[in-house]
Amino acid sequence: MPASKIDAAHIGEIWPAAVPAANFALYGRVDFSPTGEFEVRSLQSFQLVYTAGPYGIDDTGAIRVLFRFATDWGKLQVADPAAENYVSAVAVKGVSLDISYDHDALPRPRYHGLTVTLSNGYLCEGDTITITFGDTSGGSPGLRLQSFCESHFEFKVAVDIHATRQFIPVSDSPSINIVPAEPVRWKAVAPTLRRPGEKFSLGLKAEDTWGNPTGRAAGTILPSANIPVDGLPETIDYPTGRRAVRIDGLSVRQEGILRIRIHDHHGRILADANPVVIKNGAFAGYWGDLHGQSGESVGIGSAREYFDFARDLAFLDAAAHQANDFQINNAFWRHLNNLTTAYNRDGKFIVFPGYEWSGNTCIGGDRNVYFRHEDRRIHRSSHALLSDGSDIDTDSPTAGDLFRDLAHEDCIVFAHCGGRYADVRYAHDPRLETSMEIHSAWGTFEWLMADCFEQGYRCGVVCNSDGHKGRPGASHPGAASFAAYGGLTCFYADTLSRDALFDSIRRRHTYGTTGNRLHLDVRVGFQTSGRLYERDPQHFDTVPQKTAEAMMGDIVQTDDEAVNVMVEAVCHTPIDRIEILNGTQVIKTFKGYTEAEIGNRIRVVWSGAEYRGRGNRTRWQGQARFEGCTIQSMTAINNWNPERRFEIRDNNTIIWQSQTAGNFCGFDVGLDQAASGRLHLTTNLVSDRFELNRIGFDDIVLEAGGLQRQVRILRLPDRNHCLEICKTAEVILKPAGDNPLWVRVTTEDGHNAWSSPIYVYRR
Repeated sequence: MPASKIDAAHIGEIWPAAVPAANFALYGRVDFSPTGEFEVRSLQSFQLVYTAGPYGIDDTGAIRVLFRFATDWGKLQVADPAAENYVSAVAVKGVSLDISYDHDALPRPRYHGLTVTLSNGYLCEGDTITITFGDTSGGSPGLRLQSFCESHFEFKVAVDIHATRQFIPVSDSPSINIVPAEPVRWKAVAPTLRRPGEKFSLGLKAEDTWGNPTGRAAGTILPSANIPVDGLPETIDYPTGRRAVRIDGLSVRQEGILRIRIHDHHGRILADANPVVIKNGAFAGYWGDLHGQSGESVGIGSAREYFDFARDLAFLDAAAHQANDFQINNAFWRHLNNLTTAYNRDGKFIVFPGYEWSGNTCIGGDRNVYFRHEDRRIHRSSHALLSDGSDIDTDSPTAGDLFRDLAHEDCIVFAHCGGRYADVRYAHDPRLETSMEIHSAWGTFEWLMADCFEQGYRCGVVCNSDGHKGRPGASHPGAASFAAYGGLTCFYADTLSRDALFDSIRRRHTYGTTGNRLHLDVRVGFQTSGRLYERDPQHFDTVPQKTAEAMMGDIVQTDDEAVNVMVEAVCHTPIDRIEILNGTQVIKTFKGYTEAEIGNRIRVVWSGAEYRGRGNRTRWQGQARFEGCTIQSMTAINNWNPERRFEIRDNNTIIWQSQTAGNFCGFDVGLDQAASGRLHLTTNLVSDRFELNRIGFDDIVLEAGGLQRQVRILRLPDRNHCLEICKTAEVILKPAGDNPLWVRVTTEDGHNAWSSPIYVYRR
């Protein structure tokens, strides 16, 4: 199967079964122009000519042009010929046409569709309907393309020739190649934890405005490092046409913190790589995104392209493909297992076979299933989009059924929140369900961990992209409804292999981020001693071992009344704060600056969601007017859509529109002075007025209802230089039961990281 095109045999998509594929040509043909390559988010005009086949089309019959769920192109419209995305259609013989566009309303996976219906006549063989997407004849600038690359963006054409509302696909629907735009930024990606002398790689790429790696950058790159790096060249040739370059075989001989900076040949700084902590120890840190989909289900592109991007353009150490189970037909399950076998390479790139169990929330909600080995049986939640029901008796209709059917499999399960959310209170198996996915492109879901704490479960933290746009490991949300950049997970493991990563996940030796790569180490030290359990003393018969220290994910029992929590965070952007939590309660906060350092920079951020379900996104619009001072600078935080701008007006007012889904968004504003004056804050959810001298080191919090919706206002240093924090805090334990001690890191650029809890049990 060519990497650029999805094999239709691998798509779970139901068309009327009575029509053999060989007869699709009888339903007409399509001509399309222009074809070729087109830049993301550019304005274009395309003409699609449908020619009726031998059966023609009856009166009130229709043709439909279908598009995939993931696309974020301009919403097609027929009302304003002078506006973007105007579509026209004309038929021969004076037949009238009604045109409608359904946005997120048609059967999965092609949620979007343009329907052209005959209203006062019919077509005979050879008659045509001409549809112009982005018709410029009335002044429209054209059709706005999607924000992400797709080598085979298809205009899927289906026809209802009998006026029965049964649409049959024509053969050979047209497609175009959507390619990256000009580069606007460089990225340098390194590991975060390696041992002295251990080999590692440095990845370089240039991205366009929308986060697509682009081959339109070229030149001589000059890397520099703060400490000696064996194998780091003095210059790197970055050739035109390459979307990324990897420098392998690097190593550092001594312990320390490596920081690599990338310059162009003029000496201008292009990028700083994430820091690499070089430290002797049992583990290295490996980065993965284990949750995303390709066009064989509801995403875009082929599974081959998906894995190629993860390995070669996102520089991941590990990946997995997680198609919705009710779209995985048996041909694709075999194909996917063949791919994971082919791509998996110990020490290079680890790939797990697996799938997304996609049951409704009321029967458990979304779970990700990962097998250690290929060719295991898939237990689906249903056969909703599968025409072959020969193996329907292998389905696991509820989450409880799933855990029962997987009980003897060598696999792991993550609970997550996507369109459906996981209800861990409904069903949970601690032997299988070791982790909670608390961040993805769908938002941030710390409440999944809160549910676990409430139930007494002991689970680790992972973050993934749950991406649908073919960019695992670097999943920009684009211009549509997604509110967050996709997440990443760091696995503490001794080697890069399936066995080592499985062991890391089962021991909860993981931490997750909102897509950034930072080093995070969290440990608990005991004043007398703790007893470390191999896994979980509530569910496993194990012999505890005495220990003076526990790492993230460990389960320990102690008689101590207090423990010391040690946190080490090393970042490539300034640290805003580190919070130590016991369950859901913040018990200690370390900031990256002192109260004496705060200056004339004010931060305003908003966060939260509507509720737990599919429509969790909260839309925010508002303005912040500063009275008695002038805005000198403004930096947007987590505004992932470049077309949704934060605007400065009259040198004293910021106006915005944005959205959150449990994550946070906002801005930093630099003022000429902040000792006096006022802030007038007005949003669609909450408003207030503040004297600027009231805004200080501690957050001012405005609650905004919904699911943990709030606005936070605080003052920052004019410049924060804190890139590393290594702190220890004494924590008083609860008198009995579990103390889930974990850490949340917030960096100034808007990212978060969460450690897996250390479960300290007091008798």
